[in-house]
Amino acid sequence: MLVAAAVCPCPPLLVPDVAAGAAPELDAARAACTDALGVLAAARADRLVVVGPAEQSGRGAHPEGSRGTFRGFGVDLDVRLGRNGVRTPEGPAGSGPVEGADRPLPPSLAVAAWLLGRTDWSDAPVEGLGVGEPLAAERCIQSGREIATRAERVALLVMGDASACRTLKAPGYLDDRAAGFDAEVAHALGAADVAALQTLDAELAYELKASGRAPWQVLAGAGEGAGLAGALLYEDAPYGVGYVVAAWS
Repeated sequence: MLVAAAVCPCPPLLVPDVAAGAAPELDAARAACTDALGVLAAARADRLVVVGPAEQSGRGAHPEGSRGTFRGFGVDLDVRLGRNGVRTPEGPAGSGPVEGADRPLPPSLAVAAWLLGRTDWSDAPVEGLGVGEPLAAERCIQSGREIATRAERVALLVMGDASACRTLKAPGYLDDRAAGFDAEVAHALGAADVAALQTLDAELAYELKASGRAPWQVLAGAGEGAGLAGALLYEDAPYGVGYVVAAWS
């Protein structure tokens, strides 16, 4: 059953080494992410599942110990999906390497791994799931339902951005629908409104380049019947991209 969730944006710019001189511009977002992950740690879950958008090569499961890198962004920085500082592609003692741990993390999960590395996470096992933008809402929701049954106490770290069309200089240029869409998303995430997330307009999300739609709907499936309360910790659109941070507990 889902006992806690943290929702964070996933731009590599969250990593100060990547942002370089522009790093202070996202200090408030980083602080909010730290607070959201603190909610996860306090929940003492039996399992943490990290969900984020992924291109074709990064879709599917990523076991604990999977590696990610920011070298493609010009930074000599590598991360591993781990718990409590554990950064090895090994399973339990004597089990040897975990199958699939050599498959690179998609950027969204690499950012998540970096965030977890800054958090005093518990000893609960961690796994990643990369989801593709085209994944239909029904399949996202069903995936979330299945995740919620994997342990008695499940926590989710959900990565994804809102629209990329908030300004003329945004990656997707200015779209007048973007601000309204982002406000709807922020309200739903802040209120832990499962029904609102399940009915997000997937076509509109695609047109507005909102990478978080599928991960948010995985969260919506996992949150069914959990009765969690939400808190909106951050909402802004630096660089014309909507970033939302929320915590459910």
